[in-house]
Amino acid sequence: QVQLVESGGGLVQPGGSLRLSCAASGPIFRFNVAGWYRQTPGNQRALVARITLDDITAYADSVKGRFTVSRDFAKNTVYLQMDSLKPEDTAVYYCNTVPYTTLKGYWGQGTQVTVSS
Repeated sequence: QVQLVESGGGLVQPGGSLRLSCAASGPIFRFNVAGWYRQTPGNQRALVARITLDDITAYADSVKGRFTVSRDFAKNTVYLQMDSLKPEDTAVYYCNTVPYTTLKGYWGQGTQVTVSS
């Protein structure tokens, strides 16, 4: 079973930046679309960014122009650069395949991002 470990979250002021990392224990992202999801209390996880095997990216409207997803095949790692952060970006961020059902319901522990002054 592959494992996903997210890191890089923290507390940041509005307008600040963070870079999230997602390290996979195996080459899962060499064969699947990779995505970043986020979840706030009482809500379902929502896909905010994805990157295909050909490095084609797509973003939710709420983060378009502020977030950038990238990957490093050699390190089995996916990144999410988050700039111009807003309080509404506060959430737990997870990485997974797109669709996430590929990993049969597995999720990592996520990383908390809090945007607050």
